[in-house]
Amino acid sequence: MIVYAECSFFIPTAASLKEKRAVLNRMRDRVKNSYNVSVAEIDHQDLWQRTTFALVAVASSNDAAEREVRRAIRLFESNPDWEMTACTVDYL
Repeated sequence: MIVYAECSFFIPTAASLKEKRAVLNRMRDRVKNSYNVSVAEIDHQDLWQRTTFALVAVASSNDAAEREVRRAIRLFESNPDWEMTACTVDYL
């Protein structure tokens, strides 16, 4: 099964693309090292204070894939440097 999530964030402290990248890279690396998911920034690459990430997990069961994506989302939500504005989860 494949579980796909898109999560959008607002980064109020970022005053430049460089500051935004520092936050994004730190969180992306933490999620990739902690959970069996693929992560990519898919929107708002040219905006300082917004981003959208895609998360994908593939597993033999829907429950296992969903569990990995949900854990990754919780880790994203725990970051005090940004605020989640939207998140959707789809099953493919």
